[in-house]
Amino acid sequence: MSKVWLVTGATSGFGRAFTEAAVARGDVVVATARRPEALADLVAAYPDQVEALTLDVTDSAAARAVVADVLARHGRIDVLVNNAGRTHVGAAEETTDAELRDLFDLHFFGPAELTRAVLPQMRERRTGAIVQLSSMGGQLSFAGFGAYSATKFALEGFSEALADEVRPLGIKVLIVEPGAFRTSLFGNASTSPEIDAPDYRDTVGATRRAVSAGDGAQPGDPAKAAAAVLAALDSEQTPLRLALGSDAIDALSAHLDSVRTELHAWEKTGRATTFED
Repeated sequence: MSKVWLVTGATSGFGRAFTEAAVARGDVVVATARRPEALADLVAAYPDQVEALTLDVTDSAAARAVVADVLARHGRIDVLVNNAGRTHVGAAEETTDAELRDLFDLHFFGPAELTRAVLPQMRERRTGAIVQLSSMGGQLSFAGFGAYSATKFALEGFSEALADEVRPLGIKVLIVEPGAFRTSLFGNASTSPEIDAPDYRDTVGATRRAVSAGDGAQPGDPAKAAAAVLAALDSEQTPLRLALGSDAIDALSAHLDSVRTELHAWEKTGRATTFED
C-alpha cells in the first residue's frame, strides 16, 4: 500500500530529494513550499503522485489548514517531513531578538505545530513517522552558528521527548543530522550585521567566509541522504538520530568524546553537591 507524505520546503535540496525518492517507490507526496510553482515539473511528471501546495510553516493557522485538507482528501498522513529551513550566521552579540524569533518560528514552532496536527490520526491508526530535519548543529555548535544551533537543539529536545511518548503507539520519530550537503542552505544564508570591532573576525568571521565559499562545493549528495532516510524509516529498529555525511559523523564523534572527557574530569565535583545524610 502506497504511503502519503507531507513534506515542507520541498522545492529544492533535501525536500525535493525526499519527494523524488518517495515518488520513485510509488508513494504520494503532498509537497509544500512558499513558492509551489517551483514544483511544477514534478507535478507534471507525476500528476497522480505529487501535489504542490502553498505553505509558510511559520503560519500556524495555514499549517493546520494544510494538514486538515490532506487528511480530508487522502484520509491519512503516513510520513511528515519537517524540512523547511535556512541557515543564519552571526555572533551572539550581533544577533537580534527579531532574528532569533524568526529562526525559532521556522525551525521549531512551525515543526511543532505540524507535528501536533498530524499526531491525532497517527495515534488513531497506531502507525506513522515524523522526520525532523535537524543538523549536526543540533548537537554541537561553534562561533557564528549560535542562533541556528539554538533552534536545532530545541527541535532535538522536543523530538527526543516526543519519540519516548509515541513509540509505544507505533509511531516513529527520526531526527536527521546532516553535515554539509549540496543544497541551497548556504546560498540562502542570512547574516547579522557585524559589530564595528575586530574582536570576532577570527572566529565568527571564519564561519562567514566558510559559508560563503562553501556554497555549491558541499560534499553531501541530497539524493543519497534521502535514500538513507528511507532505509532508516523502513528498518524495524529505526534510530532516533541519523547523522549523514562523514563530516557530521566525525564532528559528532569528536564532540561526544569531548563531552565525556569533561564530564569525567568534573565528575567528583558534580557528585559532591548532594545533601549529607
